Amino acid sequence: MALSLADLLTIPALHLKNMGSTLIPLTAPIDWVAVTELENPQAFLSGGELVLTTGARHNTAAAQRSFVRQIRRAGAVGIGFGVGFEHDAVPAALLAEANRWSVPVVEVPYTTPFIAIGKLVADARSSDHYTKLERLLREHQLLARTLLTGGGLPALLKKLSTLVAADLIITQYGGVVASTATNTVPEEGTWHAVALSTGKRDSSVLWLRKPFHDDGIVDYARGLISIELNNLVQRRHSMRQIAGQVLQDIIRGTLEPADAMARLETVGVSTAGKNLVLLVSAGEEHFEALAGLTLPASLVNAVAATIVSEGRRELLLVVPAAVGEPAKLGRQLSQQMHNVGINAPVGIGGAYSQANGLRWSYFEAREAATRGLDVNVPERLSLTSLLLASEDVPMAAMAKEALDPLLTFDAIHGSELLETLERYLQLNGSVAAVAEALALHRNTVRYRLTQIAELTGYDPASTPDRVQLWLALAVRRLTPHN
Repeated sequence: MALSLADLLTIPALHLKNMGSTLIPLTAPIDWVAVTELENPQAFLSGGELVLTTGARHNTAAAQRSFVRQIRRAGAVGIGFGVGFEHDAVPAALLAEANRWSVPVVEVPYTTPFIAIGKLVADARSSDHYTKLERLLREHQLLARTLLTGGGLPALLKKLSTLVAADLIITQYGGVVASTATNTVPEEGTWHAVALSTGKRDSSVLWLRKPFHDDGIVDYARGLISIELNNLVQRRHSMRQIAGQVLQDIIRGTLEPADAMARLETVGVSTAGKNLVLLVSAGEEHFEALAGLTLPASLVNAVAATIVSEGRRELLLVVPAAVGEPAKLGRQLSQQMHNVGINAPVGIGGAYSQANGLRWSYFEAREAATRGLDVNVPERLSLTSLLLASEDVPMAAMAKEALDPLLTFDAIHGSELLETLERYLQLNGSVAAVAEALALHRNTVRYRLTQIAELTGYDPASTPDRVQLWLALAVRRLTPHN
């Protein structure tokens, strides 16, 4: 522990004598001992020193008073004045100025070398520093052991909270990852922010509630937390890929019911109750961030999976229906994605039981996501979703066969047959409404409908053929195409 003037006065071998007022405190720790005979040593002091001098250049009252003021401005803890050299006693002017500015003064007799005082202070500081290093090393080992024994980030944060005597929160992508506080959002002013380096654009932050104690352990913990956050991202990638392989087989409908239930159980999906699907499709540039995305707290019980198939890159969440209101969950997921710069719609499927129910919910979510809103709630199970959920119905092939002639014709002639067909079906077969929507003459619309019938073999004016074309367009929206 660092020594103070009060401690030095208790050491008999030094024969020091307090010359200041009894009202001046002597308990400030001494950081170092500075020996000087300069008239103005202020520029060479950093604060916290005990300044020792024999007053060789302070032979006038003005010089003595000036010396005291310089010492005070430098933030020194006091003056040790050596007598028996230039002065037989501590000068009265120096003492008066010291009392005026509350600067402690001790008399150092001729028989006490300055180096003896310096050695005592240095030894105490060295011992104190060594003790702190030992304690810090023990704390390092304690945190590392907490993490390596399987406690993970929550256990590490709890142990660190004890060491710094304050509540802690870790946020990532703007959401809380781990916390020792209850229902608390960190705010500037009452919380201290420490940036965490993970090598990703995730704005990871460790928050410490003020006041807190830190003797260097926070910097070490910061490194451990950063490593663990990176490990969590890698584990999410791996677990979501494994879950994705299972769910792809479920969606394809290639498994027997018993096998499907058993495989779902292996990735944490219970088919005993109802589940719903939240689905996000992302381009290649955002899929990496989406695959490692930290989920909102409300979705921690969801089973997340990534699917890369037939040109689709999707994050799929299987959520127990009892977790919460689907639209609210979708909004929370959407907000989390916006925090990392992913602007993609969230599609929500209905809540169903059993493995087949998951397939229906997936295709509902996939269809819902095409509506273009940030969050798209499920509608009643559509004919398109039911047909897509059946591997026995080659819907994609049927859609391609029906629409490819129109796409080819449009590409060669710069026409708009496909758009005309979509508007015609959307507007319930009204030629007048299509003409107004596309700013065309009605005869032009009729001519295009005739071309569509000739190219596809399906007459949009015929109800059975109209259904076929409507399904083809719906499937085209739901399946990847060039």
